[in-house]
Amino acid sequence: MKSIAVSLQTVLPRAAPNFFMSFAWCGQLKNLPDKPGDTAALGSWATALSGYLLQVPGHRIGDARVFTRAQLKTAHEVITLAMFLPFATVYRDQSFKLDYLWAGLCLVGAAYLIFRSR
Repeated sequence: MKSIAVSLQTVLPRAAPNFFMSFAWCGQLKNLPDKPGDTAALGSWATALSGYLLQVPGHRIGDARVFTRAQLKTAHEVITLAMFLPFATVYRDQSFKLDYLWAGLCLVGAAYLIFRSR
């Protein structure tokens, strides 16, 4: 049971930062298209910093207690796709494609292979 609690302490703090990172990446494209590149970069970095401040503690908890580094990276990629696709379809008005679902299933398969030896 302790392993589940630590797993949640690792995964949940990694989910919220993906919103910040997606906004840092896509937000400057939507909100600052006429601004110079350095202004957009500084705005994106400031937004991304918020995400990193949340993500790093979760990464450190998982690395020290529960997950291998391969498992941490795989979990990160699955969380990123799970957070980014809804963000892109809603915030950037990008149409959803069935290929996104297939890509997500491939990541789930990769996660299964990485985590099955746990």
